[in-house]
Amino acid sequence: MNETQTMDITAPLPVGEAPEGLDAAGIREAFEAILFAAGHPMSYEKLALALGITEEEAAACADELSASYEGRGIQLIRVGDGCQLVTREKYLPYIRTALGVRRGGNLSRASLETLAIIAYNQPVTRSYIDEVRGVDTGYVVSSLVEKGLIASKGRLDVPGRPTLYGTTDAFLRVFGLEHLGQLPPAEQFLSRGETEGAENPDAVAQLHADGD
Repeated sequence: MNETQTMDITAPLPVGEAPEGLDAAGIREAFEAILFAAGHPMSYEKLALALGITEEEAAACADELSASYEGRGIQLIRVGDGCQLVTREKYLPYIRTALGVRRGGNLSRASLETLAIIAYNQPVTRSYIDEVRGVDTGYVVSSLVEKGLIASKGRLDVPGRPTLYGTTDAFLRVFGLEHLGQLPPAEQFLSRGETEGAENPDAVAQLHADGD
């Protein structure tokens, strides 16, 4: 290998090409090491490719590790079709003090309201969000995109083709959810009159467009 050539050490290895010599305990240790080094959610697919195991085995490994963290300062959380190592929330004040991190970054009421509209009705356009909230939400939507909490999920098949927004894995992680099915019932936040017969025209239109 000459000086201009580099080796990509981050590329996942195909199944069957993982380093040999790892027994079951070694796989769990390597699994933990990958999550620790990543610092962000890792899909079971990528973990399985790196370790030469199946996705089902990767999920089972996550279960074992999660149980082993009981009573410790870190925990393993599920995010979509993957998992991540994080610190326990109750130790956040001590972490901030030790690392000199200032309190901040909390979502505003407007951001939380917008997130709720998107989470319970996705995919939605900005005009739909504006209509529900009764105000222009351009800045709020852009801010949520920058924070990685929402992202474009395509475009609505109508004149102008507006962007459709939906939540991301980062949204699940921030709110401690494994999947959207764990969202509390919308009725807890809206009155009966607001939810009864409510329909998201953007999602309905997109379903019709997809079916054409």
